[in-house]
Amino acid sequence: MSHPHPELKPPPNLPRDGLRVVGLGGLGEVGRNMTVFEHRGKLLIVDCGVLFPEEHQPGIDVILPDFTWIRDRLDSIVAIVLTHGHEDHIGGVPYLLRERPDIPVVGSKLTLALIEAKLKEHRIKPVLDEVTEGDRVPFGPFDLEFVAVNHSIPDGLAVAIRTSAGMVLHTGDFKMDQFPLDDRITDLRAFARLGEEGVDLFLTDSTNAEVPGFTMSERELSPAIETVFRTAPRRVIVSSFASHVHRIQQVLDAAQAHGRKVAFVGRSMVRNMGVARDLGYLKYPEGLVVPLEELERMKPDRMAIVCTGSQGEPLAALSRMANREHKIRIGEGDTVLMASSVIPGNENAISSVINGLTRWGAKVVHKGNAKVHVSGHASAGELAYCYNIVRPTNVMPVHGEWRHLKANAEIAIRTGVDPDRVVIAEDGVVVDLVKGRAKITGKVPAGNVYVDGQTVGGATETTLKDRRTLANEGVVTVLALVDADTGALTEPPDFLVRGFVASPESFEPAAGVVEKALARAAAEGIGEPHRLEQMITRELGRWAQRKFRRNPMIIAIVVDA
Repeated sequence: MSHPHPELKPPPNLPRDGLRVVGLGGLGEVGRNMTVFEHRGKLLIVDCGVLFPEEHQPGIDVILPDFTWIRDRLDSIVAIVLTHGHEDHIGGVPYLLRERPDIPVVGSKLTLALIEAKLKEHRIKPVLDEVTEGDRVPFGPFDLEFVAVNHSIPDGLAVAIRTSAGMVLHTGDFKMDQFPLDDRITDLRAFARLGEEGVDLFLTDSTNAEVPGFTMSERELSPAIETVFRTAPRRVIVSSFASHVHRIQQVLDAAQAHGRKVAFVGRSMVRNMGVARDLGYLKYPEGLVVPLEELERMKPDRMAIVCTGSQGEPLAALSRMANREHKIRIGEGDTVLMASSVIPGNENAISSVINGLTRWGAKVVHKGNAKVHVSGHASAGELAYCYNIVRPTNVMPVHGEWRHLKANAEIAIRTGVDPDRVVIAEDGVVVDLVKGRAKITGKVPAGNVYVDGQTVGGATETTLKDRRTLANEGVVTVLALVDADTGALTEPPDFLVRGFVASPESFEPAAGVVEKALARAAAEGIGEPHRLEQMITRELGRWAQRKFRRNPMIIAIVVDA
């Protein structure tokens, strides 16, 4: 079993009969999925998603894959293949198409409808190429075949990529629900057929590789959801992913059965559910779903609201309700149903939302106290089943944190895959399939690209470190008027304090620190204001650490008197 080494260098030139595989996201993390395949000078991209920020990334909206490695070869991209319509697989597409709008975007009907609606907000008119299971379509040197897979959103596809270097089978996100709500099961017959033909490299979803057994069927959730609608004394408020069509269908069915009208809240929820209904993936009778304004005129026990915010996102509807910042005011007797799992890293945010909702009198039903969510990913038993069907020559686990990738790799080995042919790669690590063998050959740039409002890539790790310092330690600004001829202070420095527990007066003894720093600078012949500011900042930082045992951000401003 091979894995990346920190001293990896840029990869060598790819042999003409080789296939290069580079994950620019989704390897070592849950989200931001993007895999680039290179063959005979052409590039094929499978998925281009976003990662949502954690608490240590304040002010960031989403995190994109790093396009640096492909930026000077955008003309070589033959297509972007989307396996399904979740944000962590399609959310980055608008940002890539900004750089080359005419890249063909390939996917199923629902997936393309969701991305088209998203691109319209970005004012991008894409080139769309709709496919369905069983289709086989060439794009440059890549011969693609699409296979139906079951997931927590309809219309998921795995993709078999045939090249002169061998065949790759990429599962996308999948599970093996035998009783799905849409009766569309994962096509194991196709997996077996491709296995008989010979799968040289198998890229498999790792998210639930640590979970034993088989993932529960979506249908098993219906009783718990029905119980909430039957027993809730007042309003029912359901939070879910804005793309979870299957779960919303269950909610609508329960609302219909118990005489409640439903309103969608949240721009992405309204948009996605409108698309799903227009295409026939979401089915409900006329009059069941009404505008929020009309719903609010009904009795509370006749109301149901479906909104975003299941992961505790600060700007989402449910978080704003918990913080009393939304026009929907949570009250005593309301029931909030959080119908989703917890994405790793969001635990604290979700806990905070649950506490806030409970404080205002709501009963909160969530995965921790009821059977209201089932994963969309294959558990260990399903992965083993697939390995035994496909019998791949080489395996590269994808979509997961390091522990998930490792667990998936161990399942592959237990089913008989040669340990030397199981490759664990992280973002940016290059895997080359040459003469039937997959090996790590180097590394390319694959850092985090932060979206902050309208700015893409402007925020850096240094920016985030400064924000964390401001949040945790506060800021102290010192204004020093300096005589240009002598380099000495013309009057005592002014100290401005924000977010720091000590008062400005507490810094008066630090005037001597500033004087000494300026004196040393004069002795060394240093007179440039920015260098003086650096010296003052450094010395004041040391003084504050000794004095207060804190490390506030120090901003020194030197003015020529």
